[in-house]
Amino acid sequence: MTGGEYRKPLPQPNENSRPFWEGTRAHELRLQRCRQCGKHIFYPRAVCPFCLSERLEWVTAGGEGKIYSYTVVRRAMHPAFQDDVPYVLAIVELDEGPRLTTNIVAAALDEVRVDMRVRAAYDDVTPEITLLKFAPVPGPEVN
Repeated sequence: MTGGEYRKPLPQPNENSRPFWEGTRAHELRLQRCRQCGKHIFYPRAVCPFCLSERLEWVTAGGEGKIYSYTVVRRAMHPAFQDDVPYVLAIVELDEGPRLTTNIVAAALDEVRVDMRVRAAYDDVTPEITLLKFAPVPGPEVN
């Protein structure tokens, strides 16, 4: 972010999500993992959605995955995002399993594809909040 005050809506960390946001601020992707069934969980919560165990722990994830689905946003749904259009809104499936909604950055709109490998990118928007976004994983060019 360059100059001025950040004017877009910001997340409000709570008891369940605070470790996730502390991780993004440290440029780490932290997920919950259930100690009972072993599954990784996103979004942060108090109970495992798979087995209903309360035995959850925080782990550092690898930070990579693939684009499960995406769209190019050409009309801002909120005035604060008007200067960003067009941008890519995507569902990324992490290597650990969970899917999350995010933005794809550092890619031309016509280069984004389903199954494209992506890696966590961190956007330090305020001193307290870092947003998680994803960028393509560099790889060999395909002709």
